[in-house]
Amino acid sequence: MRIKGLNGQLSRSSAAQYVIGALILACAGAVAHSREIEMEAGLSTPVVKAGAPRTAYVKVRLRGFDIEPGERPPVNVAIVLDKSGSMAGEKIDRAKDAAIMVLDRLNPRDVVSVIAYDTTVSVLVPATKVSDRETITDAIRRLRAGGNTALFAGVSKGAAEVRKFLDKERVNRVVLLSDGLANVGPSAPENLGELGASLFRSGITVTTIGLGLDYNEDLMVLLARRSNGSHLFAAEAGDLAKKFSLEFGDVLTAVAQDATAALDCASGVRPVRVLGREGTVEGQRVTVDFGQLFSNQDKYVIVEIELPARAAGEEINVGEVTSRCLNLISRKTERHKDRLAARYSDSDDEVDRHTDANVMVSVVRQIGAERNEAARVLRDQGKIEEARRTLSENIPWYVDNATRFKSEQLRVDGLETMKDLDHLDDGAWRERRKVMVEYQNAQQLQSLGYVE
Repeated sequence: MRIKGLNGQLSRSSAAQYVIGALILACAGAVAHSREIEMEAGLSTPVVKAGAPRTAYVKVRLRGFDIEPGERPPVNVAIVLDKSGSMAGEKIDRAKDAAIMVLDRLNPRDVVSVIAYDTTVSVLVPATKVSDRETITDAIRRLRAGGNTALFAGVSKGAAEVRKFLDKERVNRVVLLSDGLANVGPSAPENLGELGASLFRSGITVTTIGLGLDYNEDLMVLLARRSNGSHLFAAEAGDLAKKFSLEFGDVLTAVAQDATAALDCASGVRPVRVLGREGTVEGQRVTVDFGQLFSNQDKYVIVEIELPARAAGEEINVGEVTSRCLNLISRKTERHKDRLAARYSDSDDEVDRHTDANVMVSVVRQIGAERNEAARVLRDQGKIEEARRTLSENIPWYVDNATRFKSEQLRVDGLETMKDLDHLDDGAWRERRKVMVEYQNAQQLQSLGYVE
């Protein structure tokens, strides 16, 4: 239960009764709705400086509820493994170990398929219920490396296997591992991005895991992002088990999917852009797809808006926020709604006191990620000093706001940016670039351990 008005006053006894009643309702609501997705909408400045148009930010957050391991929804996963020549030796051995480790975490309700690709694509295990583990394990163990890298075809075949058991009440996922450049078939980042977007529209998410220093992280991250999936970087073969474990820690705790949110701005309020996530701005309406939600995980979107000029004391309706998702536990579609309002003031101190720190921490993270991404592009263009200057200016942005809003996460973001700054030289850049891409993607999509 939330009170959004700023001007109402209660007597001391009435306030006490109100608080007691609110607590009773809140506790009852917590019991009744603990199995539902939580939606929260917040405005960065519920009190706005009067006299001129002002930039503000809306944060829409969705949170998954807690589930027990035995009640999770079934998964339908295709494990797509690169077996090109560069994977020979320890890489292919550790990849097989990781795939078998995943198999051990699945149960007979789950569906798994295993696809291997080099110059061509082989279906080692067609989509099947996880019952005959020995046969599936033997097929993985027989995998040998050799050939080129038909990555696009490998992902497409994995998706084809997932489609055999495609069900909106399953977690439908392709998990791709690659250590090299796609050199057979479509290979541009945009080609793979379009593939990811197409799969997302059909209900399939792609997670990409890049191994070593020779894969194209731009291609891998775009494939994942466009499907609302995660991208992970494994510097060495020995890191694969950890990365697969992180990914399936999410996959095996999904509580909702097909999650979307919309902000309908009131008349006079102008939607400007979506930060971090991809979204659509059409007229006064902003829409965003979140994809899947996991147990106890927050996912959010930040929308930048422009509020009109008003006189001190005036109030304004900012807009209405709605969300929708399929609850995988109750198997029902949930819908949530909230309204946002603001009041104008001549007092800078009042504006500052009412600024929502929770919203602003997320805003700072998203803007900081954008600036670091710009620095990465400059470094790619050989403009090292410009990249250095951009990162140097971004560090105090994180640090100052970490102090202002008492945020440990912003302090960590600042430390990561310092590491980026220290590794712009040619010798360290290849590996650090991959770390940057993984971290920035996780910042923007709130995935795999980087959630605030």
